[in-house]
Amino acid sequence: MKRIILIGPFPDPLTGVSLANKVVKEILEESEGFKVDFINTSFPVFQDKVGSFSLKKLFFFLKINLKALRLFKNDIVYITPGQTFFGIAKYMLFILLSTLLNKELIIHVHGNFLGKQYDELKGFKKKFFYYLISKFTKGIVLSESLKNNLSPFLDTSKIFIVENFAEDFLFKDLKKDINRNLQIVYLSNLMEEKGILYLLDALAVLEERNIIYKAKIAGNIDESLKEKIVTKINKLENTSYLGIVYKKEKKELLEWSNIFVLPTFYKMEGQPISILEALATKNVVIATNHAGIKDVITSNVNGYLVKPKSVESIVEPLLFLKENRDKIKEIAELNFEYFKNNFTVQKFKNKIIKIINANTRVK
Repeated sequence: MKRIILIGPFPDPLTGVSLANKVVKEILEESEGFKVDFINTSFPVFQDKVGSFSLKKLFFFLKINLKALRLFKNDIVYITPGQTFFGIAKYMLFILLSTLLNKELIIHVHGNFLGKQYDELKGFKKKFFYYLISKFTKGIVLSESLKNNLSPFLDTSKIFIVENFAEDFLFKDLKKDINRNLQIVYLSNLMEEKGILYLLDALAVLEERNIIYKAKIAGNIDESLKEKIVTKINKLENTSYLGIVYKKEKKELLEWSNIFVLPTFYKMEGQPISILEALATKNVVIATNHAGIKDVITSNVNGYLVKPKSVESIVEPLLFLKENRDKIKEIAELNFEYFKNNFTVQKFKNKIIKIINANTRVK
């Protein structure tokens, strides 16, 4: 029996990382041979800037560190840290104690900023950042192009790829009518760096050009942008905001839509689970050529990669799909098969368990 402790954010709030950790926990609890413990490091205030330092966060993580004694009872320590200096340093006690106790220490990186952060650091902070990450015995990234986030710290034999997933309930018993007008969905946190303002401006262009469409926006609103976002949505005749959607509501929303848009330029972005959810529910994906998205979406094949911070770049594929509705159906069916072959929970489970069981230590 392997005793494993998972350390990182769990819902709520619901993010790609917290959802992934929740599923990892469920997978291991359902699998033979594992006894699972976890420490939830979710910081409850959504509007605090991601990766930023604050006294509130400092005191919050000082309390979390009091739970480090639980490492003594476990064989494997699995951590999903942040990607900034503070995002790594706040797990310092867990990393150093695990090393001292000779525990298997796994880092799962859900993004594409860790390597950039290392390049930007100087002096002691750079050395300390390197020292902490190099203590991990295994590393997991989301796609091939994201391996460079761990390659400065770990030997390539210790870096593994595990693609994200969409949950089974989304694609089972799917009720989908693809032959319709443009039905557009945005499903993510409503943050400036996720590109929501550019999408809303693109929808305004469609209305100015008398293009028939409907759009639904769902997700948690960044408080600092709330007034601006609500104002823009209220000016659009064919766009509505649904708030945060879960389970049944999420599935119904993705069944309703035929085009999913995520024009993100978020610096922490990795491989958005929302894009995989769109594939699972037969949606055409329009997203930016950013982070690990290009490892999932091939432009003009199973979706469209657009320029970050470009309204016209979003409008262009929408106009094309408006005039070529057969293309919507073609891509939707292709994406469904592509998803089933690559991004199910079962495939995620198989890879995670194989990596946890892999022996990468030098004898």
